[in-house]
Amino acid sequence: SDRLAATQNRVSTGLKVGGAKDNSAVWAIAQNQRADLGALASVKTSLDRATSLADVTLAAGEAISDLIIQMRQKAVAASDLSQTPESRAAYNDDFQSLVRSVQQFADSASFDGVNLLDNSLAASLDFLANVDAVDTISIDPQNFTEAGLGLNTQNLLTSAAAATALGVIDTALATVNSGLASLGAQAKQIETHNTFVSKLMDSLETGIGKLVDADLAKESARLQALQVQ
Repeated sequence: SDRLAATQNRVSTGLKVGGAKDNSAVWAIAQNQRADLGALASVKTSLDRATSLADVTLAAGEAISDLIIQMRQKAVAASDLSQTPESRAAYNDDFQSLVRSVQQFADSASFDGVNLLDNSLAASLDFLANVDAVDTISIDPQNFTEAGLGLNTQNLLTSAAAATALGVIDTALATVNSGLASLGAQAKQIETHNTFVSKLMDSLETGIGKLVDADLAKESARLQALQVQ
């Protein structure tokens, strides 16, 4: 009866070591591994959040880069000395609309209440990288606002102003592209580390299973034999 009860318990729970009294050494090792597995789950949650934030930030940053390219086109056209004041005014209207869009995109690039493009963060944002919460992976904030890029004071109403704006636009474009390159590298690092953490969690689950999981095929056969006995 004792053997039958023990076998039935292993079949119902799927565990050959369900508690310390079954095998104290193996149970203690498994518990330590479960603690690491739980900590890794928190690390993965942090990295998943970092990945989502990086994706949103990169999407907004790339859109801002595209807007600045359009601004450059307007500035070059307005620099033409043969343009009439009416034409320059039309180009300037388009230019100012693009500047406002840059600000809107920067303000909208938030995830879970965090924005890396609107100059609201003074320091890098750190995410968990290991189970001891000692190592971190960082994402650096960028200032892609119209003021941060120097676009808010520019206009295309004269050829001289358009030429000045063109220089500011080129600087802004270089700044945005450099920032996006940095963000892309950090996002890739986060993605790679997240993949590693997932594999590590799978390995720990497999290791814990080898320690405490019952062989259900054998246990089922043993249960049937004990029932017959």
